[in-house]
Amino acid sequence: MPTLPYGSWPSPISASDIAGGSPRLDGARFVGPDAQIWWSESVPAEKGRTAILRQGGDGVETLLPAPWSARSRVHEYGGGAWTATDDGLLLFVEGADQRVHRVSPGGAPEPLTPGGLGMAFGDLTWAEGRLWAVRETHGEARVPTRDIVVIPLDGSAAEDPSALVSVVAGSDFLAYPAPRGDRLAWIAWNHPDMPWDAAELRVGRIGPDGTVAEHALVAGGRTADGPVAALQPEWTGDDELLFSADPAGDEPGNGRWNLHVVHLDGLTPTRAEGLHPVDADTGGPLWNLGARWFAPLADGRILAVRTHGTDALVVLDPAGGAADLWETPLSGGILVRDVRGARVLLTGAGGHVPGGLWLLDVDGRTIAAVRGGASTLDPAWLPPSRAVTFDGPDGDVHAFAYPPTNPDADAPKGELPPYLVLVHGGPTAHSSGVLSLAIAFFTSRGIGVLDVNYGGSTGYGRAYRERLQGRWGVADVADTAAAARGLASAGLADPARIAIKGGSAGGWTVLCAVADTDAFAAGISRYGVADLRRLAEDTHDFEARYLDGLVGPLPEAEDVYLSRSPLSRPESLRTPLLILQGSEDPVVPPSQSEALRDALAANGVPHKYVLFEGESHGFRQAETLVRAFETELAFLGGVLGFDTPGVPPLDLD
Repeated sequence: MPTLPYGSWPSPISASDIAGGSPRLDGARFVGPDAQIWWSESVPAEKGRTAILRQGGDGVETLLPAPWSARSRVHEYGGGAWTATDDGLLLFVEGADQRVHRVSPGGAPEPLTPGGLGMAFGDLTWAEGRLWAVRETHGEARVPTRDIVVIPLDGSAAEDPSALVSVVAGSDFLAYPAPRGDRLAWIAWNHPDMPWDAAELRVGRIGPDGTVAEHALVAGGRTADGPVAALQPEWTGDDELLFSADPAGDEPGNGRWNLHVVHLDGLTPTRAEGLHPVDADTGGPLWNLGARWFAPLADGRILAVRTHGTDALVVLDPAGGAADLWETPLSGGILVRDVRGARVLLTGAGGHVPGGLWLLDVDGRTIAAVRGGASTLDPAWLPPSRAVTFDGPDGDVHAFAYPPTNPDADAPKGELPPYLVLVHGGPTAHSSGVLSLAIAFFTSRGIGVLDVNYGGSTGYGRAYRERLQGRWGVADVADTAAAARGLASAGLADPARIAIKGGSAGGWTVLCAVADTDAFAAGISRYGVADLRRLAEDTHDFEARYLDGLVGPLPEAEDVYLSRSPLSRPESLRTPLLILQGSEDPVVPPSQSEALRDALAANGVPHKYVLFEGESHGFRQAETLVRAFETELAFLGGVLGFDTPGVPPLDLD
């Protein structure tokens, strides 16, 4: 076995493997009497469009061909961009114009909603024989309006917008339309709350004209005991609703998203109870509409995802106890996509399997990959993940460590490896220690990876999540620096060769960390926030008041916005930086990254700015992904001092 410096190990894992690896799966459904499996996935080789596919007798069949793309822009991050009727009619939101279309088997897409009126649709739901959706309307006012609508399938609304039935409105944000007979349940919240801060479960009665004339608050929101974030209403009977919520208080399971059931008399709750509360979450941040963490089975049992660092699947019996499901290969990012009887479609990944679409048979105790979920690589190239905890200024800091892993190379005796510390976006998000080619790309070359869930992350309860309140750019930075230093103190990493990488909100943490600590030798920012004041001015409505909680309300906290932003104190930027940016990013516009580039140039700090034409907030195109990862590797090699076989050196500005 050859002895080579860390970082210079030859690897069979290329950036192209990442681009063409585990697909981004956005949804799945059982369709028709034979429960045919349909799903959506991104196609990086086709400019990142989202295709709809299904299992056929001769393999995988494309239902939505290029150039069509099922992608919603509601709340900017979308979700619920497609569904299907019981008889196989595909209903989807076209990404280019945000109109809803129908596709009959073998036919071409036909519009169902009008164009040119600033409307976007998401959370498409086929229920009670009708198509329901969340509509977002951008008019002359800067702030869009939202309502839940019913879309006729005959195409009449494509030319006549009045054919769309506005069922209910009155809240800044709405999600999860769930009809049952003459009642509709949904989730609603208002500025300045985000849906994980406080969100209400509401139920309304639908009148003869198809609109909700009266409705009532059933659970959640700003309560006397504290804020409660309700999620995912599911009818389990004519007068019974199942949902997830994280109530305040000292009762077991409080402060965690646990399942609850409420019994109704009309619109009035008569009895509510928690179902097997535990110190784990069945729920998460609602960044994408339609996300589901549990599903009622046909016999009344409930399949649920429970998260405490990693994910587990459990089957709950409302009348009895909770039974842990047998061990499956999945341990992170699990979402429930659809259920038919005791058969469940899931997306997720595990410590030894990449992300995929899975078919779970609860009664048959089997699970099989439908799409993805497997790697052609020898497992010897794939790093094991290990949950680790470090001491931070506010308590425990959770992370997952991936050591350098290569069966064909070894490092010189006594050399410590470089490490890349990853900080997720959101910042209300979560990393779960699953197998990732994007991580193996680095570890197989001798670069360790530490994936940090700093205070503010989900997956550890509300108290951990709220560590970041008022302290974004402070608590996350302190936790990430503590994790990096803890790794070095344990003798696992070279303290002089630790870099940090993050995107979006994670990019903000990167920039603050290199400006305010000496823990990192280099930083990589993908479309990262550099100026809080500009973010508050430029960002879209969904996150327009997010900073009220993370930093403070404006104008009262103006001084805090200025003092924390690295661009307000450019003299603090002295660490080499790689900046990757999409030209069409509406969340973090290129102007922020370009101002950062100019500040680094003025300080004489080695840096590189790369603008990817046509990319938005999050890279989707294959050529972008390849260039981004190769550029990151070359940057790390140049700054941390190792060769990068197969990837040319990067000339820094």
